[in-house]
Amino acid sequence: MRIFYTFTILFFSYSILAKNNWPDYSKEIKYKTSIDSTYQAMMSFVSPSDKKRPLLIALHSWSGTYTQTGWQNDALQWCLENNWHFIHPHFRGPNWTKDACGSDKAVQDIIDAINYMKQNHKIDTQRIYLMGSSGGGHMALLMAGRHPEIWAGVSAWVPISDIYSWWQENDKHKKYKKYARHIEKVVGGRLDQNKFAREQAQLRSPNKFLSAAQKVNIDISAGIYDGHKGGSVAFTHSLKAFNTIVSEKDRIPKKLINTFYKKQSLPSELPQASKDPLYQKKELIFRKQTQHTRVNIFKGGHEIISHAALNWLKEQKKGKPAIWIPSSIYTLSQSINKHKSGL
Repeated sequence: MRIFYTFTILFFSYSILAKNNWPDYSKEIKYKTSIDSTYQAMMSFVSPSDKKRPLLIALHSWSGTYTQTGWQNDALQWCLENNWHFIHPHFRGPNWTKDACGSDKAVQDIIDAINYMKQNHKIDTQRIYLMGSSGGGHMALLMAGRHPEIWAGVSAWVPISDIYSWWQENDKHKKYKKYARHIEKVVGGRLDQNKFAREQAQLRSPNKFLSAAQKVNIDISAGIYDGHKGGSVAFTHSLKAFNTIVSEKDRIPKKLINTFYKKQSLPSELPQASKDPLYQKKELIFRKQTQHTRVNIFKGGHEIISHAALNWLKEQKKGKPAIWIPSSIYTLSQSINKHKSGL
């Protein structure tokens, strides 16, 4: 389906807020979408520079909205201190309605939010960055695959890469079965009983589209305890997303992925990662990379290390090979640098 962007009808209103602990230098923007002419919201910060500046898009989690805070405070603070533009869009809100969870509407909302910023502010289009964790990591990977032409860098933390697999993992899980019920509301039924539901799940899964993102600089990270006692998203989702993007010769063998996850320790066939100062006190266990794609498994759970994400993103430029080792490390004036990634 061809989507026509409607630039002239974008509407905005600014108001200074302190919603859900957002600082008063952030602003709420409402803009009219091109896909169904509804008004959608996002939190924002606009660089005061009169020159083109990078744009950072931060994505809320599975059950979040555009007012969600946590690591987003670090991302916003980074943009303030480094003179970047920032947006945190709603993209149809929590993932328990058919319009959310990677729908065409949710995808287009993010595109329209970027187009709004490009229309109204000076954006360096070679440095548009995307960042998210958990449900936001899912959407970050989905956007990388569906719109690879936009991104200089995509940082996805503890992401869901396959909706069907995640439904299966949570369907009978005592603690996390609510997420399976969310998925059923999104796709229209149980996935083991409904063909349409399975098709919808596939269309909302990054792994269906990530082969188109081979030239996008993508960094995928997950904690080794995630999916066990450390959280609700098995770190196998990150490893399988990596495999979907890269060529066959660079893939991690499926057998080793299963062993890695089951034992929660690195198989002897896989190399131990070198220490990375960006991960600070979190030990890096496994790392594999190609020219544009990298996956990292660290000693942690369902969380994002904003310090690592932001310092990696700042080095990337669209159309250029990924820079895996930052030329310098920037530390925010105030930050806890790591955050549990709530669903």
